[in-house]
Amino acid sequence: MKEILREIGMIARALDSISNIEFKEYDLTKGQYLYLVRIYENPGIIQEKAAEMIKVDRTTAARAIKNLETNGFIEKKEDPHNKKIKKLYPTEKGKKVYPLIKRENDYSNSVALEGFSESEAEDIFHLLQRVRTNIEKDWEFVKKGNKRNY
Repeated sequence: MKEILREIGMIARALDSISNIEFKEYDLTKGQYLYLVRIYENPGIIQEKAAEMIKVDRTTAARAIKNLETNGFIEKKEDPHNKKIKKLYPTEKGKKVYPLIKRENDYSNSVALEGFSESEAEDIFHLLQRVRTNIEKDWEFVKKGNKRNY
């Protein structure tokens, strides 16, 4: 069997490293840009949902979100119906940096798919979605404190 997950991991780490270097001048480090994108694209999202979308634990998400708030990229607002719920919104600073992050993502996509036909790019997208769906089942299972049997 081919080492598909190893390849996916190398791609993800390389792109994350590039983004962290390029976004450092904007005080976005350690993958914080991922959270900012999810919050910008889903204003009013709660922290737990953002963590779920990015596939990280709540502690990791809490740390990144706290840093984004401290650096003025996002703000937390109380839900008017339930004071315990804090909704996340991009600030003006966060809204200004989003287009840069989007351009970087679009550029990285075009570099990654260079030489692929439109049909091949669609195939890769759908196949990777299937891989993610398969992995999500185990992620949810393990996240709940279970142990996989392998």
